[in-house]
Amino acid sequence: MATQTADPIIHNASPDAVVVRFAGDSGDGMQLTGGQFTLSTALAGNDLATFPDFPAEIRAPQGTLFGVSAFQINFGSREISTAGDAPDVLVAMNPAALKVNLASLKPGGLIIADSGEFTKRNLEKAKYESNPLEDGSLAQWDLLAFDISALTIEAVKDFGLGNKDALRSKNMWTLGLALWMFDRDRQPLIDWLNAKFRTKPDIAAANVAALNAGHAYGETAELSGPLKQVHIGPVESAPGLYRTITGAEAVSLGLVAGAQLAGLPMFFGGYPITPASSILHHLARLKEFGVTTFQAEDEIAAICASIGASYAGQLGVTSSSGPGIALKGEAMGLAVMTEMPLVIVNSQRGGPSTGLPTKTEQSDLYQAVYGRNGDAPIPVVAASSPGDVFECAIEACRIAVEYMTPVMLLTDGYIANAAEPWKVPDVDSFEPFTAKFLTENNNPDGKVLPYKRDAKGARPWIKPGTPGLMHRIGGIEKKEGTGNIDYSPENHQAMTDARKAKIDGITVPDQGVTLGEEGGKLAVVGWGSTFGPIRRAVDNCRKKGLDVSHIHFRHIWPLPANSGELLRKYDKVLVPEMNTGQFKTVLRDQLLVDAQPYTKTSGQPFKIAELEAAIELALAE
Repeated sequence: MATQTADPIIHNASPDAVVVRFAGDSGDGMQLTGGQFTLSTALAGNDLATFPDFPAEIRAPQGTLFGVSAFQINFGSREISTAGDAPDVLVAMNPAALKVNLASLKPGGLIIADSGEFTKRNLEKAKYESNPLEDGSLAQWDLLAFDISALTIEAVKDFGLGNKDALRSKNMWTLGLALWMFDRDRQPLIDWLNAKFRTKPDIAAANVAALNAGHAYGETAELSGPLKQVHIGPVESAPGLYRTITGAEAVSLGLVAGAQLAGLPMFFGGYPITPASSILHHLARLKEFGVTTFQAEDEIAAICASIGASYAGQLGVTSSSGPGIALKGEAMGLAVMTEMPLVIVNSQRGGPSTGLPTKTEQSDLYQAVYGRNGDAPIPVVAASSPGDVFECAIEACRIAVEYMTPVMLLTDGYIANAAEPWKVPDVDSFEPFTAKFLTENNNPDGKVLPYKRDAKGARPWIKPGTPGLMHRIGGIEKKEGTGNIDYSPENHQAMTDARKAKIDGITVPDQGVTLGEEGGKLAVVGWGSTFGPIRRAVDNCRKKGLDVSHIHFRHIWPLPANSGELLRKYDKVLVPEMNTGQFKTVLRDQLLVDAQPYTKTSGQPFKIAELEAAIELALAE
């Protein structure tokens, strides 16, 4: 066992929060390890936030730098709003994992490394000229290096597994060590392993043995190295039922809740694409709630089938990421023209084209607000965290049903994959918005008027086959009121104005201040998944005495009616975004506010320290 000593971050005291990153090869099971450690952390009552970070390749060459998969978790006895800027502990399963993640580790942090993987070949793959575990290059960190591979093989030798199969339990050995390190109960994980491998009891027993061996090793390591057991108490929480939830799970449950509140069955048409695919997976397990899922042959078929379901009287929903949303563009125009309720979930990812499929970004805002041919306005709602997606999905359903319009719900790769504790809401606290179908002729003087609008500007929803209500809808411009084809200039102007007025007139809550005062020197304005780091950075700066407030938008289009009045109460407006300044442009365009951008497009979330520096600079200028 190799050790090096620095100023330790992890010691016998009880910190209020710790950041741990598990990193290894794509086949090392780091996402599974992180997910199960998250479960144990939630059961311990800690607040937490996670950040899974994995490569786009299905299986990159083993041991290479671009094949590294990582899972970061920030947990503590206080409120946690981000996955943390820098790890206190880095678990590196091979040289590549160490090299890719080392720069992020805090000075004095702890490295736990599998020395059995630091072979000459693996060091060469990771572009190391010498072994960092032996050459002193890691002196500024605590180092605990031992042969996890060999220890795992030894732990499971009684189960008759070959070395290759035995090493598949290496992540469970590592998880056992982490559970000991942070004083976690093993039993829920043992129960999970037995349930997962109930048809393969030998595999279950081997994984349990590896878990127990890693846990037992912690006590031995504590005697002679820098590893110490750390206890982090539970966070103070309001009474209620809590569970961990990812953004993909939350949007699925929110969509089902929205359909239930509308009194409608739900049809989901989707096509597999990272990071949106998991929504289809979750919804497919919810058939008992009136959910029909359809994996289409392509993105266009998926949205068109969903539009057809809405035409038939169900709540149509479709989902994708940026490239797939682009393919759905023409059909979105059809939904605008026919004025059908439809929810479109866009789980944003990095870059144009294929881009960065597994990395996060907020670069589809222009696409959501402006990205269709013709004047085709669509309401846009943006979720700020995994838990917030639930309410945002309900809000998207409400707007779609009440205003007879397609609605886009924006999440991103970080929200979709990240997890946090979520207080399960009281279902009776949500106001129903029951869908209303036209059942009698709305035109006493003749045929039904499918485009006769109500006070909100919405046309009636008519189920096909309703007696006496035969009507015409489609993608060609329709005559105001009757729905007959009408190319006349006056009619197109009137229908374009009516569609715009309907969206502009959607009732959304006034915008409030998330943290701080209503007015002052600086407002930091965010939307989407920048919520956590902005909130933490603003809070830190306010504790330093700086005059700064945080305002976070859920309703992107239309903006809340008081948005301009609110933002003009501040001397400066700073808009951090994971794009090149798209929401900044919307604010300037719609509100004539001199919003200034602070942008990042690295595929990684903002760090709290980055935002603190940007706030201090903005106030100093």
